Amino acid sequence: MGNTFDYAEMAYLIFPRPFMVERGHHDQVSQDRLVAYEYAKVLWLYVQFGLADRTQMEYFNGGHTINGEGTFEFLSKHLDWPYLSGGLPK
Repeated sequence: MGNTFDYAEMAYLIFPRPFMVERGHHDQVSQDRLVAYEYAKVLWLYVQFGLADRTQMEYFNGGHTINGEGTFEFLSKHLDWPYLSGGLPK
């Protein structure tokens, strides 16, 4: 699908469900500015429907890995995922 649709268009497929992006500054899959551009299109859609609180993007100093800090809070908030402070599941 990545050869046919851009990342924002693929994210539209889950709208209005919660959507989060983690972005490591040193991830060599893409550049920060390109990821931010795609995410801005997704955020625009959520804002148009008054659902901006259902999407989030978090940058961190790292590579292509799971940072988890904001992600675990996001999962807890939107998906009733068990969460303890420090990012660890219950």
